[in-house]
Amino acid sequence: MQSVTLSLFRFGSVSARLWAFSQMATARFALRQIRDLQTFKLCGSGTGEGFTPIPNTSVYAILGTWPDHDAARRAMLGTSVFRAYRDHADEAMTIFMTPASARGKWAGTEPFVPQDVALDGPIAAITRATVKPSVALKFWGQEPGVSRAIGADPNVMFKIGIGEVPWMQQVTFSIWPDTRTMADFARADGPHARAVKAVREGGWFKEELYARFRVDAVEGMWDGVTPDLTHRPERHTQDPIEVAAE
Repeated sequence: MQSVTLSLFRFGSVSARLWAFSQMATARFALRQIRDLQTFKLCGSGTGEGFTPIPNTSVYAILGTWPDHDAARRAMLGTSVFRAYRDHADEAMTIFMTPASARGKWAGTEPFVPQDVALDGPIAAITRATVKPSVALKFWGQEPGVSRAIGADPNVMFKIGIGEVPWMQQVTFSIWPDTRTMADFARADGPHARAVKAVREGGWFKEELYARFRVDAVEGMWDGVTPDLTHRPERHTQDPIEVAAE
């Protein structure tokens, strides 16, 4: 059963941040040598709520697909590239997921293989898009309202905006208690709905992908704790975990 992992790393010192930035070009060579790593994406992150074109130089991400969770764990513990990321980072966390649905393409491929899994607990959502250069300013002009909306939503358990290329390629990742709360946010009238409408009517994306995942496990530390992202909160009082802006 395919495993999808999102590994996040936070770097504190200037030297560590420079190292992490350099890995955006060099780490791919080592990652390609990992036997069980089927696909991977090296990503930076955005400031504020994460959904901005302004880079956050302290947080980087590796998104990967594997044959199963055990293969992912073995590689992360046993390969030099993942050890180097952990050694340089102040904090590191990996979210293990199983894909439940996916539509669209990422760089011309379909990296996620949906499985027949029950979504009876927290659900993760990935939206990835390549923005047409001619409408980039219009697209990012929608960002402040969308960021405020998702930041104020009491249901979102975790959120971060990442991407391969600033401005042009963006990925939004969020975790919700269940499918209902995620759908309620997506359909509610407000900045998010207006942004989606503008994208559809204007044809702003050159390529897009939408996927949902069952959240299976979280390992590591973020903001000084191991977040509990695999159990549905009893009440919607949990503050969303944010990637701190620098």
